[in-house]
Amino acid sequence: MSGYTPPPHTGLNILYQDDELLVLDKPSGLLSVPGRGSDRQDCLTLRVQAAYPEAINVHRLDMETSGLMVMARSKSAHRQLSRLFQAREVHKHYVAVVDGRVEQRAGEIDFPLIADWPNRPRQKVDYENGKPSRTRFSVMHHDARKNTTRLDLAPETGRTHQLRIHLKTLGHAILGDRLYAGKAVQEKADRLLLHATSLSFMHPVSGECLCFMSDVPF
Repeated sequence: MSGYTPPPHTGLNILYQDDELLVLDKPSGLLSVPGRGSDRQDCLTLRVQAAYPEAINVHRLDMETSGLMVMARSKSAHRQLSRLFQAREVHKHYVAVVDGRVEQRAGEIDFPLIADWPNRPRQKVDYENGKPSRTRFSVMHHDARKNTTRLDLAPETGRTHQLRIHLKTLGHAILGDRLYAGKAVQEKADRLLLHATSLSFMHPVSGECLCFMSDVPF
């Protein structure tokens, strides 16, 4: 991640807050948590903690991915939210624009993933040792002129880079993906066209079903 230049801090985009949690909209190009090295400390978590010192990170988005994240404001809320994520009781949808025309209107991608240790932080498909990884997808729109497809993505697991490598392996890399796509696909966008657009889960205290939406910025 050489040459990390986070977007300027113009204020937190908070969609929801109460005594137990915060829901925020992370911009593309900002780390979720601090990286390695003194030049990679600026991140959403530390920006939030400057205003809410008690806030605790629950999950992450890739630096290049924009969209919804939830943070806990108490240890008990953190435990409960973490349990919901581990039990796959947090429902997430992403929107991506990918290269080429995806002919199948809807389906499931099921490629087991494992860290590609010699090429970190990359992941790879490994049918013998990889962890189960599933993504449901549906086509939203084809753009014949640009030869791209807009997809709704619902990951059933939460592996590192899951959506990016699943779509690359399917033959439809996400536009702007500097890690997995070829140069021509990278150059079709000035950022990774992947956005966490919806997030729903049970409130850790009240048990109320919460659902949040974030407009896709591309």
